[in-house]
Amino acid sequence: MKDLTNKKILFIICGGISAYKSLETIRLLKKNNAEIKTILTKSAKEFVTPLSVASLSQGKVYEDLFNVENETEMDHISLSRWADVIIVAPVTANTISKLSQGSSEDLASTVILASNKQIFLAPAMNVRMWEHQSTKKNLEVLESYGYKFIGPIVGDMACGEYGEGKMSGPQDIFYVVKNFLSLQFKNKNIKALVTAGPTNEYIDPVRFITNKSSGKQGYEIAKSLSRRGFDTTLISGPTNLKINDDINLIKVETAEEMFKATQQNLPTDIAVFSAAVADYKVNEKNLSKLKKRENITIKLEKNVDILNYVSNHNSMRPKLVIGFAAETSDLDKNAISKLKNKNCDWIIANDVSNNEIGFNSNYNEVTIYYKNPSNKKEKLSLKKKTEISDEIVDRIIAQIN
Repeated sequence: MKDLTNKKILFIICGGISAYKSLETIRLLKKNNAEIKTILTKSAKEFVTPLSVASLSQGKVYEDLFNVENETEMDHISLSRWADVIIVAPVTANTISKLSQGSSEDLASTVILASNKQIFLAPAMNVRMWEHQSTKKNLEVLESYGYKFIGPIVGDMACGEYGEGKMSGPQDIFYVVKNFLSLQFKNKNIKALVTAGPTNEYIDPVRFITNKSSGKQGYEIAKSLSRRGFDTTLISGPTNLKINDDINLIKVETAEEMFKATQQNLPTDIAVFSAAVADYKVNEKNLSKLKKRENITIKLEKNVDILNYVSNHNSMRPKLVIGFAAETSDLDKNAISKLKNKNCDWIIANDVSNNEIGFNSNYNEVTIYYKNPSNKKEKLSLKKKTEISDEIVDRIIAQIN
């Protein structure tokens, strides 16, 4: 993608002396044929005028949460859905704090909270404010939510001090966003399939065998792939999790249903099998509820091995097949064995006996094992599952490109 034709960018300007740089950033984006809409916060209007922003963006400037001129449309919803990407520049310490707490007191913060698109933040503040412990904590929260930061850089500041906290230049912001949108454009024709959650294998109408799984890691991987522009399908076992509208969600309950859904969505370019599929199913399900008795015998039979089936498919094997291994002991040994036996390209393994990264935790720590002997195993240290997912997708993109 040589320019930004047909790309829709929502540009939010917050109050700060660096707001003047946003005008040049908007000019660069517009020069490259991006379609731009802008939001000015109340304090931003103290530094740049709506007229100057509108002249450069050649689009409407939004200022108020409730617009009496457009009563039929909720701007905070329509703008968040319209944009391909959101840029907030400059973003102040105050705005960073509000976003980390989920505040939605004005149009800008409400649009951001309602968005499922990639959001770039270009911080600008005094060096002491940037280094303050509360700011660092807020940054960690926003990074865990998937926000991307551009800068800040080290330099002289308007307050007369020198240090880190100066807003990145217009060219830097422009190139980061352009590269992201270019990669997103490149990925849009690449299909990604993700499985997540448990499966339930019924004994009778009210009882079933299952594997423990929250589905959180698989859902976050699907979200990360979608944010990067991949045509993403998520096949999910029973969970209470929500997913973005731009992801094709297929709900299943049993391993057989998950297998059939997987078959129906082949061929695909990338397949990530993070679901905790039950290894066995009941040989013959009882049609009525079994009555309590002293002892009961249930005959089980093996379920189809979905990962093994796809990894060894002759005609429709994806270019990249990734399996997961939830282990309680001998992580290296079991992961390497699974990698060889399943013939997949990667195994991502974690130790689920660790309560910090257990099934319902929002955190994870994984090790990636590669089929290619030139790639050594990689450990992704303890982080929120959103961050782990982004790191996994970074490696997926590096491999397929």
